[in-house]
Amino acid sequence: MQISDKFTFFRLIRFALPTIIMVIFTSLYGIVDGLFISNVVGDDAFTAVNLFLPVFYMLGSIGFLLGSGGCALIAKLFGQGDEHTARRMFSGLFIITAVTAATFTAIMIPVMPRVASALGAKGDVYGHCVTYGRIMLAGLVPFILQSFFQYYFAVADRPKLGLAITVAAGVTNMLGDFLLIYVADMGVVGAAVATIVGECVGSVIPVAYFFIKKGKRLYFAKPSFNAKTIFKICSNGSSEMITNISSSLVNMLYNFQLLKYIGNDGVVAYGILMYIGFIFIGCYLGFAVGVSPIVGYNYGANDREQLQSIFKKCLLFYTAAAVIMTALSEALASPLAYVFVNYDENLLELTTLAIRIYSLSFLISGFNIFASAFFTALNNGPVSFIISVSRTLLFQIGAVFLTPLIFGVNGIWSATAVAELLSLAISVTMIMIYRTKYGYVKSATLNSDA
Repeated sequence: MQISDKFTFFRLIRFALPTIIMVIFTSLYGIVDGLFISNVVGDDAFTAVNLFLPVFYMLGSIGFLLGSGGCALIAKLFGQGDEHTARRMFSGLFIITAVTAATFTAIMIPVMPRVASALGAKGDVYGHCVTYGRIMLAGLVPFILQSFFQYYFAVADRPKLGLAITVAAGVTNMLGDFLLIYVADMGVVGAAVATIVGECVGSVIPVAYFFIKKGKRLYFAKPSFNAKTIFKICSNGSSEMITNISSSLVNMLYNFQLLKYIGNDGVVAYGILMYIGFIFIGCYLGFAVGVSPIVGYNYGANDREQLQSIFKKCLLFYTAAAVIMTALSEALASPLAYVFVNYDENLLELTTLAIRIYSLSFLISGFNIFASAFFTALNNGPVSFIISVSRTLLFQIGAVFLTPLIFGVNGIWSATAVAELLSLAISVTMIMIYRTKYGYVKSATLNSDA
């Protein structure tokens, strides 16, 4: 299948399915890290990992910035028939991404002890945090490149290859966790090393693949560093970057609030909650990433009829997924919590309750994720930015501080659902405002719905 094809509902799902699985699988091997650390190393190590990871993901957001923003523009260029420019821009973005990642690594490793202190790490948690953080930062370049390349396999008409590489990286990470944490008893050092090795698999193979030109639409060519175009790409991809930075910032705020209200158990419960949330949100995000090149291509080709068809099918998918994901998360709350904290009855009860309250957000979050990704695919970065900032930063920060004052400790778990509900109003408003400009909804359909 190619992004230039005509898509039925199930054909669209088939095209996006490898990307969905890829995103979920990426989250899955992160969960395996947490599972081994929680059950083998202990709560202090697990707390340290969860304190540091938001910082790591914030730094890694450059991969999402240049991946999503560049992918949308390159898909549009393919739709316009300008494949030569698309390849040159792709090559330039790859170099910029790698250099930026290396710069972040050089800056952050020496200051890791200060970062750990600023995160509130103390005692054994501090030691684990510094050790784990320094090793993970050494692998920041492959992590960022892996995130960058995930966007481009779909626009290159090779989503299944992207999935295969991600699975290979994940299996490598999981096997490394078992050998280094469980067998060799290397603790957080083993967890970090296993993660880096897996990330190298997920980044080195794509580099080798895109160097080969034969039989491919997208491959490395003479790089282009047009400042105006790069600025446009950064503007367009800023929503995805802000989403990741904001999510990481909000996670740190959650940890501060939980340390205040509950203590280390609250941070452990929230870490488990995030791992589980990654899987369910991964379904929404994976579909959005998978269909974005199709949206960008049809926008570039000015095929409004196909754009309308894709838009309606996406809404149908997110409606069905919202019901299924919420029902599954509510039903599996206790078993999922048991996998991580079966050794502590009080912590198990706390985590189960947290999952059940937090899962209500799955009813809404998919629509907000789609709205932001949809406008990115249409190369409208400012609107996508507004939706992302509202969803992941403004409403989340307000909710994480206000809900505990209104609902007590359990209000912390409901903050995300409150923020998603408020963000939905922004998403719907933007969809309605720009419907005529882009033509993704027929006027007759709007009138009949009204």
